[in-house]
Amino acid sequence: MTTLRARFPATAHLFFFRENQILLIRRFNTGFRDGEYSVPAGHLDGNETVMAAAAREAEEEIGVRIEPHNLVFSSVMHRLEDDERVDFFIHVTDWRGEPINNEPDKCDDVRWVDIESLPENTIPYVRRAIQNHLNGVGFDEFGWKT
Repeated sequence: MTTLRARFPATAHLFFFRENQILLIRRFNTGFRDGEYSVPAGHLDGNETVMAAAAREAEEEIGVRIEPHNLVFSSVMHRLEDDERVDFFIHVTDWRGEPINNEPDKCDDVRWVDIESLPENTIPYVRRAIQNHLNGVGFDEFGWKT
């Protein structure tokens, strides 16, 4: 009997905090959860580490540069939504530049929001990952029927 091995996308999500706020972006024109808030994020390219992907996505999406030592692992989530995924959440401790909307064809809002008052239209797994970060939860599974 042949065993089917899992093969699924991996994504790096970035947590930028400023005092009691977190940076959110609103998805636009992407075909996935458009009109909902997320954190800056993107898929890993082939032959790329999670941290390298995080730094690349930060520059591509919000125009900031991050040194590798300013990226700290927060958590990982094994998620099932429309398909199966593994999401890495990375805490950015410092960066160069002010976050801007560097991809207006994929995002229509970049804003700092109070960590205790996330918009109602925050993507549910992202909302949970933020709470996981605040509560020190390093691993989670989301969207699976138990």
